Amino acid sequence: MQAFLSLPGQRAALAQILALALLAGPEACAQPLTQERVAAQAAGVYAVRVAALDAAGKLDPAAAFTARVRRVAAGLIAQAARDYPDTAAWPWEVHATTDPDQDADSMAGGKILVSQAYVERLELSDVELAMLLAHEIAHVVLRHNLHELEQALALDPAWAGRPLEALVDAVDHDAALMARLAPLNVAQEMEADHAGLLLAAHAGWPPERLARYYHKMMRASGRPYLDSDDHPAPARRWQAARALAITLAAPVPVPMPVSALQR
Repeated sequence: MQAFLSLPGQRAALAQILALALLAGPEACAQPLTQERVAAQAAGVYAVRVAALDAAGKLDPAAAFTARVRRVAAGLIAQAARDYPDTAAWPWEVHATTDPDQDADSMAGGKILVSQAYVERLELSDVELAMLLAHEIAHVVLRHNLHELEQALALDPAWAGRPLEALVDAVDHDAALMARLAPLNVAQEMEADHAGLLLAAHAGWPPERLARYYHKMMRASGRPYLDSDDHPAPARRWQAARALAITLAAPVPVPMPVSALQR
């Protein structure tokens, strides 16, 4: 799940950053919307969020679990640098948390947060954890946060005259804007599923076992056959992942995609 402010702590972090941006005046929004700008904004929110979790004793509480997540993530990030060379120098950060409101999410530029409770509740093996992480990494390398903001600006150009932080807040809290962005969000989730499975397979994880993550996610869902406002139905995701895994077992390789949403 890509995220700007999906959690209460992140929303509080943005409130602080947004207040500073508004005090800064028009200059705060004079720059064009770029990956670098979006990543810098996300890094600020992530830093505040991580600091809040740390202060609450909810950041990386189990050294063995954090080490496991980072070990699996390291191989995937290295593969991402090969498959998406323009991301090779990005400053990735990976943390774990016991926050009960968290599952896993990512932010522009390579900021990832994973819930130990979520991984343990689904009883994820290392290969299934790799699929979860690869999905989040795919959101990042495909620049989904940037594309979401670009779409929001296209839908309502008036946002171009306001601080970036206000737009970031709106894509998570403005009900009308969120409804208009919902089709893009669903498409991005499916694209991250597809690209993430390819990425993890390229990194050496067995495709059919990667796809099992989606089966576990479907079984844990209370609404496995229904789309949510911004996520496709878990059953649909499982079916798509299983079909791709079967394709990857064939001798003809499937190329890594450049985001279809970019074209």
